[in-house]
Amino acid sequence: MSKPLEDYALIGDCRSAALVARDGSIDCLCLPRFDANACFAALLGTEEHGYWQISPADDIASLSRRYLPNTLILETTFETETGSGVLSDFMPPLAEEPIVIRLIRCTRGEMEWRSSLRLQFDYGGITPWIHPTERGFSAIAGPDMIHLESTQAMTNETGLIQADFRLREGEETTFLLWYAESHRQPEKEFRQQPAKALESTRQWWEDWVAICKYQGSYREEVIRSLMTLKALTHEPTGGILAAPTTSLPEHLGGVRNWDYRYCWIRDSSLILQAFLLTGYTEEARQWHDWLLRAVAGDPARMQIMYGIAGERRLTESELDWLPGYEGSRPVRIGNSAFAQAQLDIYGEIAVIYYLTRRSNLPTRPYEWEFLRAMMTHLATVWREQDEGIWEVRGKASHFTYSKFMCWVGFDHAIRAAEEFGLDAPLEKWRTIRDAIHQDVCRNGFDRERATFVQSYGSSHLDASLLRMAIEQFLPPDDPRILGTIQAFEKHLINGEFVFRYHPSEEVDGLPGTEGAFLMCSFWLADNYILSGQTEKARGLFERLLLLANDVGLLSEEYDPQAERLIGNFPQGFSHMALILTAINLSHQAPTETLL
Repeated sequence: MSKPLEDYALIGDCRSAALVARDGSIDCLCLPRFDANACFAALLGTEEHGYWQISPADDIASLSRRYLPNTLILETTFETETGSGVLSDFMPPLAEEPIVIRLIRCTRGEMEWRSSLRLQFDYGGITPWIHPTERGFSAIAGPDMIHLESTQAMTNETGLIQADFRLREGEETTFLLWYAESHRQPEKEFRQQPAKALESTRQWWEDWVAICKYQGSYREEVIRSLMTLKALTHEPTGGILAAPTTSLPEHLGGVRNWDYRYCWIRDSSLILQAFLLTGYTEEARQWHDWLLRAVAGDPARMQIMYGIAGERRLTESELDWLPGYEGSRPVRIGNSAFAQAQLDIYGEIAVIYYLTRRSNLPTRPYEWEFLRAMMTHLATVWREQDEGIWEVRGKASHFTYSKFMCWVGFDHAIRAAEEFGLDAPLEKWRTIRDAIHQDVCRNGFDRERATFVQSYGSSHLDASLLRMAIEQFLPPDDPRILGTIQAFEKHLINGEFVFRYHPSEEVDGLPGTEGAFLMCSFWLADNYILSGQTEKARGLFERLLLLANDVGLLSEEYDPQAERLIGNFPQGFSHMALILTAINLSHQAPTETLL
């Protein structure tokens, strides 16, 4: 059995990230950046595929953990019969190379500790050459090199590097692990002292949190979610990841396992709304620059997703030597969805352009030129079929969500032109906007069942349509919106948990089922707020908060039967939706009006 996702905490430096389990084991780490080949992949396999555990050698009487307030510094406190001690894990954002620092200190009595580390490059597929250095070991294979350094004596037995040591009250020791290209000469020692690195990391995160202008209800949860989203941004490029993991299953033991370590236009634009509404304009500026670089060229060839630096070819492959999380195979890297058509992304980009202008962020003239070219292209393709927001691997359809998001695109482009005096063919855009609205209401609405449906001519429901009222496609008290919510409450909700749709091979081309999609549950709460059912929304929101683990992290989905978080973790969509619903509850108004 794999460890529950609830057992993991995230540390990161806005270039890469690691998942640290409650037992002190780092089971997932990709260096030097989020989408690199993992050197610790036990999360998707076993300890033989790479891990690094530091914990007491004696029996553990109790343990607890927390993030230092307003930071991404993880503290795990262990208690044994002989003493207590704290393991601090962090990755300094300002370090020259991506580095993991693990600082152990004894706070009472004395304790025996053990560090056990097995480095396996390429997700456990490559065993590196490990050789001793002045203060530890280096592991080399191909272009990659990992340095491990400590003042503690370490041994290497067939690739398992161990250190056993004793600490008395007031004593501390440190282990450092960092990445370098293998052709470079290794540094004799890390340039920054661990204690100074700890302080600078704490200060960096506290300074970032201090920017937040949100002072409403649930501020602690909002701050933790904002920090999680910040940890999913790649500082050098401005790209925003969907999640820092790959192939964590949407159904335990199933095949719905995808690589989320890339930058989806949809995910990023929604996350940026959360950043803008809480005062983080620099992230919006950086992503705007990333977007313009990534999509440069012909708008007709714009992709739905890109690599961290704007890479376009994200070829999907399977790692057959990994058994997968709880036997969920295949384990995939890369994501074939990059080649899909998803018409909603044009709407997402138009929304972000409009909100960026309203936030008074600096823009360049060619940004409007790009948006105009994009709308010209959308005018020619909005009637076409696509693979939709959920990236079905079955047949393309006329997905209702995609169509109404095309309406959103033209609506926000028109708003931008009108409010900021920009040159645009407004009459043509208004005509297309109206035509899309009529098309959706005519073909996407099932009059007999009084609900919007997943795709034209379909009988399936789809939780993405909860965004219709949020995006002001129709008023929240419109009978068609109310009927859609009632249909969802009857057929798509298990308790308080909203499913995206009923998985079937007919819909998405994949076998098996999946859990409830947490973002959609927050969207339902938003709809309750819009219709004046604030207390009902608050009750749902607070029940969703209880699904977060002890350090406030949410995955993509939740399995109500197994009562476990599932899907890639932590998930940007879930934390973004938490933030926006908290803002809506505090203001009891659509988020867009708050800018």
